[in-house]
Amino acid sequence: MLPFTFTRAADEKSALAAGRSGARYIAGGTTLVDLMRETVERPGAVVDINALPYRDIDLSGGRLRIGSLVRMTELATHPGVRPQFPVIAQALELSASAQIRNMASIGGNLMQRPRCLYFRDVSAACNRRSPGSGCGAIGGRNRMHAILGASDQCVATHPSDLAVALVALDAVVIARDTGGDRRIPISQFFLEPGQTPDREHDLRPGELIVAVEVPAGPETRRSGYLKVRDRQSYEFALASAAVALDISAGVVRAARVAVGGVATVPWRLPAVERAIVGQPVGPGLWSAAAARAADGAKPLADNGFKVELVRRVVERQLATVAALP
Repeated sequence: MLPFTFTRAADEKSALAAGRSGARYIAGGTTLVDLMRETVERPGAVVDINALPYRDIDLSGGRLRIGSLVRMTELATHPGVRPQFPVIAQALELSASAQIRNMASIGGNLMQRPRCLYFRDVSAACNRRSPGSGCGAIGGRNRMHAILGASDQCVATHPSDLAVALVALDAVVIARDTGGDRRIPISQFFLEPGQTPDREHDLRPGELIVAVEVPAGPETRRSGYLKVRDRQSYEFALASAAVALDISAGVVRAARVAVGGVATVPWRLPAVERAIVGQPVGPGLWSAAAARAADGAKPLADNGFKVELVRRVVERQLATVAALP
């Protein structure tokens, strides 16, 4: 770990001023501290924002508002969240170990950096860490990497499970700077690598995530998260699916489907959604719709299995959520 200055922000004004000066924000520190130890992240200044008042979980007005400093465990176990947004609670509980969930903040979870081994090895070529240096994963070990949303610059998958659920539910990220708040649809918050893989999100310099808002609806109550991984204990997804369905009189009235572990950003599946909305519920419906889950996939040498895997994960989760009471 390289030398840096550390301060605690007493209020929002001082935190925003530090961010404008280039300091990195820290809450739980479960990602940033690891990356600093590995010298992947090398901030000259770090500011602790835990004294700021972004800790509320509010269920009112037809939406869920989550303060960015709410801990993962707090949100997953909230008595209002679990019945109304089960996909969120399940995604959080499948995300990490209990110790990490107790420390990690919601805002920090969305700001996670890639888990790519080339990104985390400072001796390897990585365009996210060092633009223009190349991507070691494209011709290297890429079993865990993306089959969707990749470019010739980067094929790293997005690591957050929670983000997959939030993308499925059309959440909004609320960012704040000295000029006020900016509402960013989460579908626009995460950026595909394209030719600028070092730009991972739409947060501007000096902005701070203060909250996330999720609209409530009939489909959010009938929802769930499925994660397939190499081991059941703390591990990142090979493929995952967040599904929310509104079913009435045996017909799908609304559907929201997103997948993780297979794309460079949390990946919404509008083709799958269109294939089931307005259709009568039945096992053939789920398999036919899930066949569209890997549309546009471009597998690499070691991850072609993800094409069939993500289809099966989506089919299974559609059937599981449809069978919920």
